Amino acid sequence: METQRQKKIGGVIQKDIVDILQRAAIDGGLTGVLISVSKVTVTTDLSIGKVYLSIFPNTNAQELLNGIKSNQPLIKHELAQRTKHQLRRVPELQFFLDDSLDYIENIEKSLKGDENPIENRDLLDKRKKS
Repeated sequence: METQRQKKIGGVIQKDIVDILQRAAIDGGLTGVLISVSKVTVTTDLSIGKVYLSIFPNTNAQELLNGIKSNQPLIKHELAQRTKHQLRRVPELQFFLDDSLDYIENIEKSLKGDENPIENRDLLDKRKKS
């Protein structure tokens, strides 16, 4: 269970990280790429911030994520500059791809398509009668 403080710090980080990453993408000549931060969770001791990113289009999402990870010290420094009046110490940042949108999309596709388990019961594993 996250404390109010963890949520507050996560929110502060989330707001600024979006700006930092979007600006970096534009400066790096990446046009047409949308990077959004879907969630930031902070550990109880506030030492680690896990940043979950949605990258659209996701064709080169892994490549972008690797680039972001390799620039982690720069991103942390920029974040420290922006949040110096709100955060005493900026947590170590860990970046992850948030694939929940892909997951939702796959569910929607399977419900719209021929593979709708509600209409075609054969797609579901048979339950063993005990």
